[in-house]
Amino acid sequence: MMSPVAEEGGGVELLDLARSYGELEAVRGLRLAIRPGETFGLLGPNGAGKTTTLAMLSTLLAPSSGDARIFGHSLRGEVGAVRRRVGLVPQDISLYPDLTGEENLLFFGRLHGVRGRELRSRTADLLELVGLCPRRNDPVRTYSGGMKRRLNLAAGLVHAPRLLLLDEPTVGVDPQSRERIFGAIREIAAGGTTVLYTTHYMEEAQRLCDRVAILDRGRVLALDTVDGLLAVHGGKSVVTLERADGAEKILTSTPATDLPELLSRGDVLGLRVERPGLEAVFLDLTGRSLRD
Repeated sequence: MMSPVAEEGGGVELLDLARSYGELEAVRGLRLAIRPGETFGLLGPNGAGKTTTLAMLSTLLAPSSGDARIFGHSLRGEVGAVRRRVGLVPQDISLYPDLTGEENLLFFGRLHGVRGRELRSRTADLLELVGLCPRRNDPVRTYSGGMKRRLNLAAGLVHAPRLLLLDEPTVGVDPQSRERIFGAIREIAAGGTTVLYTTHYMEEAQRLCDRVAILDRGRVLALDTVDGLLAVHGGKSVVTLERADGAEKILTSTPATDLPELLSRGDVLGLRVERPGLEAVFLDLTGRSLRD
């Protein structure tokens, strides 16, 4: 699998990035720094400002104020340089249904200025990455929803971007395609591509992201590793001890340390440990369910 070309550093910086629609402030002065090669999650409910943020970073939408620097290039002053370094995988499928999977990738590659042997090699690698080699010559209209999602991911990678923007890339996919997408994201991240991943699924952020920003109503409420967010905002774990006469629930911040003592309390037939997740973090920060 190809990796992004090593060039200028600096990562991705959002500098008071904001976007308004009339009186509605969709994104309110975001300040974030994403490290080169990091998989960074934006976690929040629908309407939190995730898609608007990605639209600005991909130059599809101009900021109302503020700026961002993509590997040293200004979002406001160097649009062409930013576009060459960014790949966008939108939530809506952006493919040509009457073209084959391979033809779609060749077409998008040419739009980005990739040609000849390099384009053919990248197309073959990407079809392998997303598991679509057996269907490469079939029209996309014959693909399942999960297959279209996987090809949508490949199309965002065909020009080997340094930054990949993923907007809810697993919406409506089958479990097999979901796992294939996760595997592809891990592989490209391991190759050095910086990934910005938006989702409202807590489990996805926990599985994929090095750090996560909790976003709500256009603002960052908290930013840390998943473990760091859980330690500060997640609350305690629940240990359930099953006995012949019923179940006992115990709240603890240190379940692994407390288990020997808990197991010594009489005849325990079974136990279950429920650790807090990012849903609990969001609830602690906002008082609302993540999917409100």
